[in-house]
Amino acid sequence: MDGQGAFVTAINLIVSGDAALAEIVGLSLRVTLSAVFLSCLVGLPAGAALALARFPGRGGVIVVFNSLMGLPPVVAGLVVYLTLSRSGPLGPLALLFTPTAMIIAQTVLITPIIVSLTRSVIEDLWREYEDQLRSLGSSALRAVPTLLWDGRFSLVTVVLAGLGRAMAEVGAVLIVGGNIAGHTRTMTTAIALETARGDLALALGLGIILLSLTLLLNAGAFVSGRVAQRTAG
Repeated sequence: MDGQGAFVTAINLIVSGDAALAEIVGLSLRVTLSAVFLSCLVGLPAGAALALARFPGRGGVIVVFNSLMGLPPVVAGLVVYLTLSRSGPLGPLALLFTPTAMIIAQTVLITPIIVSLTRSVIEDLWREYEDQLRSLGSSALRAVPTLLWDGRFSLVTVVLAGLGRAMAEVGAVLIVGGNIAGHTRTMTTAIALETARGDLALALGLGIILLSLTLLLNAGAFVSGRVAQRTAG
C-alpha cells in the first residue's frame, strides 16, 4: 500500500471507530491519565514543599530532581522492570507486563517533571506574596495550599507538560508492558510495531490521533499561560 492509500485507509479507520484502534487509544489514555494523576498527587505538594522548605542539602535535592527531568525512558523502564521481575522486591505481586506496570513506569518518568516545575512556580509566588502571607501569620509550609491554589493556572501548564511526556513515551512502557496485543499495547508502541510490520494504515491512524492529542495539549498549555498572565496582571 502506498502512502496516499495508507492515509485514506487511516482516516477511514478513525471515522469508522475501528475496534482495534479504539482499544489501543483507550488503553493509552487510561495508562497515561492514571500516571499523571499519581504524579500530581505526589509531585504538586512535594514540589511546593521543596520550594518553601529550607534544610541542609536542599540544593542537591533540587539538582537531582532537575536532572531526573531528563531521565532516559529506557533507564526508568529497566529500573521498574528489575523491581517488578520475579527476583525483584515486588516480584510476588506479578505486575510485570500489565497496565499497572506501565502506569508505574510512566509515574517514575513524570514525577520529577511535576516536582521541578511546581517548585519553580511556587518559588516565584512565594517571593511575590511572602510579606503579605507572613503578616497574616502564615509560615512557609502552611502557605503551601494557598500558593498551590493561587498558582493553579500556571500549574495546569505543569500538568500538561507531564501529560505530554507520558503520551509520547515508548521505551519504558515497552520494557515493562511487553507490547502485548489487547493487553498492553499503547499508541506509541503500536505505531513502532505496525510500521515495522508494514501496516502503515493503522500506524498512521494512531499517529494522527496522537498528533491531534498533542496539539490539544499545547493549545491547553497556551490558553492556561494566557489566563495566568491576565490573572497576575
